Amino acid sequence: MTPLSQLSRRVKNLDRARAFWRDTLQIPELYAFPGLAFFDLGGTRLMLRETGTQDEADILYLSTPDITSAHAALAERGANMTGAPHMIHKHPDGAEEWMAFFKDDEGRDLALHSVVRP
Repeated sequence: MTPLSQLSRRVKNLDRARAFWRDTLQIPELYAFPGLAFFDLGGTRLMLRETGTQDEADILYLSTPDITSAHAALAERGANMTGAPHMIHKHPDGAEEWMAFFKDDEGRDLALHSVVRP
């Protein structure tokens, strides 16, 4: 097996979703063609596929080295932040797992994730 190469996420409106992922989240867009758009999630492609309907979606956790700054930047760009950054787990070595949740352009959950090492 190899590392994960691509994820797929169904969206109701591709133009709106592209603007959200590209402009609000500032994820690099690789390319697009009718009905599909592809973004670079740090080496894993995200494929957005327009369905014309509101579908449920799994939560995608976007890694960031500074969750507080990322949270503030997303809020400033208009993202619907649903919670402040908070620690969810402390490992025996002192490393802390932090998360902050927000909504995509269709109201579905996304999250920021950060590991803070001592």
